[in-house]
Amino acid sequence: MSLSINTNQSSMVALETLNTTQSDLAKTENAVSTGKKVANASDNPAAFGISSQIGGDIAGQSAVNDGLSYASQIVSSTNSAANSIINILQNVQNAVTTVGNNMGNESSLGQLDKELTGYMKSIDTIARNATTKGINLLFGGTAASTSTSLGITANSLTFVTGLQGDTQTLTGYGSLIASTTGGSGATLTDVLGLTTNGQAEGDPTSNNFLTTTSTGVALAYAGKDPTEAVAAMVGRVQKAIVAMTNVTSDLGSNQQTIDTMSSYGQKSSDSLTAASGALTDADMSAESAKLTSLQTKQSLGIKSLSIANGQSQNILSLFQ
Repeated sequence: MSLSINTNQSSMVALETLNTTQSDLAKTENAVSTGKKVANASDNPAAFGISSQIGGDIAGQSAVNDGLSYASQIVSSTNSAANSIINILQNVQNAVTTVGNNMGNESSLGQLDKELTGYMKSIDTIARNATTKGINLLFGGTAASTSTSLGITANSLTFVTGLQGDTQTLTGYGSLIASTTGGSGATLTDVLGLTTNGQAEGDPTSNNFLTTTSTGVALAYAGKDPTEAVAAMVGRVQKAIVAMTNVTSDLGSNQQTIDTMSSYGQKSSDSLTAASGALTDADMSAESAKLTSLQTKQSLGIKSLSIANGQSQNILSLFQ
């Protein structure tokens, strides 16, 4: 090999090798620091593009999962309220049955009238308070009115169930209850047939079993003898219990459906995350070994370049 002060081929080769090593080392150090083998499109355009699309799906699935969790909370709170109402209705049935044992006892009937009206207030209070973020599935009848003061803005719930925008709607239970009891009205006790003309924002002041007049307390079943009246009262309460049991059954079914979709949604989110990671995540054990190798090559490259640069100094010895 000729010696030239203008062209040092050994130095050029050593420098080129060192630059390549430096570039590879920078990529490896970036992979180690970020945990990503593909951090941007320049690393691998195809993998980065697919990963970005999967990232959008992951974000969408996260929103779906949040919506399902929200729907689950509304269904759960509504179910708790419905079960509480069923417990009160069982007390109502006990009270109206007791009416039959106190016919003619004005004092006892007066107390039962107050007791039944108190139960009506409790039922409507629970129904009004079964509200989550303005949504109440129990309040009102077939077309429950909404009230600013009560904070109720809707009696149905619509939520997204999948990435493609599929939705499901839970409608208010006024129609289901009314179809069982034959009732209607602005409050739940109206729909259940236990009160009449209740005000949406007020507590009931009477019940549909006993009535207090200027002449005393009487059965609110005109034209029926006491035996028939008591049987009709018990039958009405039993219908109300059946109606609310239907509500809890439907809520339980919807809860199971939502829980199943939530479980699938979480698994889907995990699968999408794993798919994205397979395209972009770095194998840290491999990157660690590669980092050590490149650092060694870098040191050797610097040494090699130093030696190659020293060859030009040898030319001086020819002129001594």
